Amino acid sequence: MQPMRAALAECLGTFWLVLGGCGAAVFAAGFGAETNNNLGLGFLGVSLAFGLSVVTGAYAFGHVSGGHFNPAVTAGLAVAGRFEPAKIPAYVVAQIVGGILAATVIFTIASGAQGFAIDGSAAGAFATNGYGALSPGGYSMVSALLAEIVLTAVFLIVILGATSKGSAAGMGGLAIGLCLTLIHMVSIPITNTSVNPARSTAMAVFVGGDQVGQLWLFWVAPLVGAALGGGIHRFFLDADDS
Repeated sequence: MQPMRAALAECLGTFWLVLGGCGAAVFAAGFGAETNNNLGLGFLGVSLAFGLSVVTGAYAFGHVSGGHFNPAVTAGLAVAGRFEPAKIPAYVVAQIVGGILAATVIFTIASGAQGFAIDGSAAGAFATNGYGALSPGGYSMVSALLAEIVLTAVFLIVILGATSKGSAAGMGGLAIGLCLTLIHMVSIPITNTSVNPARSTAMAVFVGGDQVGQLWLFWVAPLVGAALGGGIHRFFLDADDS
């Protein structure tokens, strides 16, 4: 029963992360711009939406599954010795399913607006990630790769530090959410911010085309970064007795 509960918690947590973060990007980021009365959230608001979704999700589901909501986090925790490798497949499948379910809800709601259509040639279309012509700031593949690796590595180091035995009890979720907010502030112009393969996959499948073709980077880079961050913490920073 416990593995099923953990997988369900990961599915629901990833659902909330994608619904909260990507939903804010799709529905509210530029709201009002077409009338020159831009009351939208903008980059800062979307960054906060992702951070808040992680904070709230961590406190809602973290006690059941650990609150990963991200295949890269799951892999990084395994590298750091904080998670059993045998459990990785179930967590990753649950995260992808949760993300796609959230993207389905977002797409269904968005389809109810008059004139709704996804322009697959536009950077950040339907909150997708991309590089080159699909980067919000026109950043190259190398720039996107480096940003996603480094930022995911830092994310894992913060997660591991914030949840270590010596950290302030009950404050880990807040630190992790604030870190994700800062990561988005840095990298929305570069890749529209992934650091999460499940989040990237969920939105790309509704756009197709080049967005799906570029998904490889938003799996490879976060996983490499997570392994790097997990390794750095395990071998150089971990003060926990284990």
